[in-house]
Amino acid sequence: MQVHLLYPDREWKGTQRYFDYKSIIADLGLEVLFRTAAREQLKQEGAIQKILEADAYLENAMRQVMMVPLENSAQICYRQDILKDFLENEELIRELYAFASETLALWDRLGRRQNEKNNIRDAGVNLVTDVYLLRLFTTRLHMLKELLERHQQTFHSQGLCCLLEGLQQDFSPEMEEQLNQILEDISFYVDKEADPFERRNKKIIKKAYIMLQCEISQGLKFGSFKLEEVETLGKKYKRHKHKRTLMQKYLGAFASSPSMLLKEDILLAETMQLEYQIVHYLTSCCDSFLYGCREFFDELCFQTAFYRGALNLLHRLERHQLAYCYPSVGAQQNLKFRELKDFGMAIEQLTNPVGNASDIRGKRLLVVTGANQGGKSTFLRSIGLAQVMMQCGLFVAAESFESGIFPAFFTHFTRREDSEMNSGRLDEELGRMNQIIENLGERSLVLLNESFATTTEKEGSVIAYDIVKAMTEAGVKVLTVTHLLSFAKRVYEEGSAGAEFLSAERLPDGRRTFKMIQHAPELTSFGLDLYEQMVGETGKGADVLI
Repeated sequence: MQVHLLYPDREWKGTQRYFDYKSIIADLGLEVLFRTAAREQLKQEGAIQKILEADAYLENAMRQVMMVPLENSAQICYRQDILKDFLENEELIRELYAFASETLALWDRLGRRQNEKNNIRDAGVNLVTDVYLLRLFTTRLHMLKELLERHQQTFHSQGLCCLLEGLQQDFSPEMEEQLNQILEDISFYVDKEADPFERRNKKIIKKAYIMLQCEISQGLKFGSFKLEEVETLGKKYKRHKHKRTLMQKYLGAFASSPSMLLKEDILLAETMQLEYQIVHYLTSCCDSFLYGCREFFDELCFQTAFYRGALNLLHRLERHQLAYCYPSVGAQQNLKFRELKDFGMAIEQLTNPVGNASDIRGKRLLVVTGANQGGKSTFLRSIGLAQVMMQCGLFVAAESFESGIFPAFFTHFTRREDSEMNSGRLDEELGRMNQIIENLGERSLVLLNESFATTTEKEGSVIAYDIVKAMTEAGVKVLTVTHLLSFAKRVYEEGSAGAEFLSAERLPDGRRTFKMIQHAPELTSFGLDLYEQMVGETGKGADVLI
């Protein structure tokens, strides 16, 4: 049995994350998205009534899946189709995730997390646990198949259809009947009325009553055994092929239940061992089924958690009235979008950010310059965030978005100096850049935000030019926001056909629109605008000493 809701040909385990995923999370502000995905919003008549506490499992699932890029457009479309089905029928994903979570919770109570089988020496207790686990998985698979069949008309994606077809094939009615027959055959070994999730009840083993008919030969030896009667908790079997005498009926009326008195400890131990071996043999026939179920329910919970978190993200988009789209995969040299917004900023600042548009084709280098506080870093972060969301099969906060696929994706944002740094800021930046260069591949994208601004403008420009030129010549796509004006001017004057230049728009009166427009590199960052804004008003009517 396979889940295959994240990949069409494999399960989640064994996937590879971005090389420096921690920097991507920090630079793009992804933590806020993970937390948002973990919190469900309860609505009533279209209005939010309550936001539930964060689900740590959902947050962890989103963190893991979003940090693993898909490899091609077919995989992206595969997830998008499943997501569309779930968004059309939100009840289905809610029920699936709740069902999978409940199954793991029941399994935990049987000792999944504590790994009791390795810690408990009592083989009888371990065997009883296996019987309970076999019963749990058989029941839950039956319930899961019924759940999917109930919603069968509402989904059309390949992933969900294959999940149902796989269950119907691998857990067919014939197989279910065989498993139930095995459970019935070994029902005498466990107490059906006891709570299997109570640890103390795992040692309660209800034995069957067995009556045998035999002859006694010389030396009081038994011979010619015949089974007369077996009584389990559920059923009672009798052999009525001979008529009993009046005395036998009279004596039987005073017997509370048929039994055999075993006085010898050795004989009693051998009888119990025989029972254990019989039940162990029958359950061992289901070992492959139990192993497959363990993998199946683990994967089902994890994979449905991703889509459940995506649903929470979508509701947050709607709350801030942000448009969204399913991105399309294009050539690596192209980057086209309309009304792209920074989703993380919308969540953190409870606002609807300014959107940007771009239609860049056949370019491997994008240089963004312009006024301070003009929205350049936010613009770059919105592109990086959209790229990550596209490459894990999610929607994007834009009216449209088209980009290539870059499994080797890196971010290099300037960072504040802190106590953890063992060297200067420039050394720290160069160290991170060296790690990026050593791990670049054929399909690589690097986002640089104010890199090498920790040294002089002249030295930083030389470093930036040499590194960016080497990357682009090696086929790496680079998007950079910079205040290194000498670097930007040098690249622009070379007139490379593979470079595009944008600038943060500034109105004549100094106001920022937070829009990026096609423009030659600015030779100033208009820092005086900020000075006048912050100091000019307070300086009116006062003497200023310079």
